[in-house]
Amino acid sequence: MIGIDLIKTSRMNRLLERFGDKALQKFLNQDEIKLIKNYKTAAGFWAAKEACSKALGVGIGTDCNFHDILISKTNKGAPILNLSNKVLNNFNITDTSLSITHDGEYAIAVVALESSASNKIQ
Repeated sequence: MIGIDLIKTSRMNRLLERFGDKALQKFLNQDEIKLIKNYKTAAGFWAAKEACSKALGVGIGTDCNFHDILISKTNKGAPILNLSNKVLNNFNITDTSLSITHDGEYAIAVVALESSASNKIQ
């Protein structure tokens, strides 16, 4: 399953100017917040979480909320996608891939998820 999301980074900038860290806490945990360098990084993380929910086919909501999707980084700075046990089990996810890119005023994320053959997402 594949999901993609695009966000105009100025939208995230306005959100952070208006609500500060409270805005970040709505969709990131404390470890993720430590990785945020600026509003463009935050926009990329937002896009990644939205892309993941789209790959699951459910969007952000009851079946998968922002805090069920966790982003970390490798030693070389590549993003890593981790999912809560609830999501892993409910959707039988066996592997995840994440790519985030920025171009001008946009952040784009693509997520690929693999699930076990016994219960693929419909």
